[in-house]
Amino acid sequence: MSFVEIREESPLQDDVRALIAELNEVLLALTPPEFCFHMTADEMAERATTVWIARRDGEAIGCGALKRHDAHLAEVKRMYVRPAEQGHGIGGALLNEIVSRAAQEGIAVLKLETGDQHPAAWRVYERAGFQRCGAFADYPESTYSVFYEKPLTARPAAA
Repeated sequence: MSFVEIREESPLQDDVRALIAELNEVLLALTPPEFCFHMTADEMAERATTVWIARRDGEAIGCGALKRHDAHLAEVKRMYVRPAEQGHGIGGALLNEIVSRAAQEGIAVLKLETGDQHPAAWRVYERAGFQRCGAFADYPESTYSVFYEKPLTARPAAA
């Protein structure tokens, strides 16, 4: 298996849009539409959001994003690794990039919402030190959602 590269990229590239569409299909197969809190590629391209793409041999195989709510709160969004690529630590590596950036920016708390049908994702978040919490921002309490948070200790940005 070849090397996986993770880097900050625009979500507006055709292959990244296709990856996001695939993620949306997966989520809609497991969760009623009114409890799927998608961000479009255009929304992901907004200034408050940074997107990371995992690529193997140039192919987009995973994604994750950091959406800033304010100077102290940010959210992990759009975490996805294609099924054939799962189980190789790619999700954890994407999450590490997001957590590192949030800490460098001085974000105090990182939160996320995931589905009730995603136990593999729960394990990734829990291994990274996230703990379950209640709903936040505009999310409703729901049996379809599981919420996590992680307090961060800010690290200075590398020079």
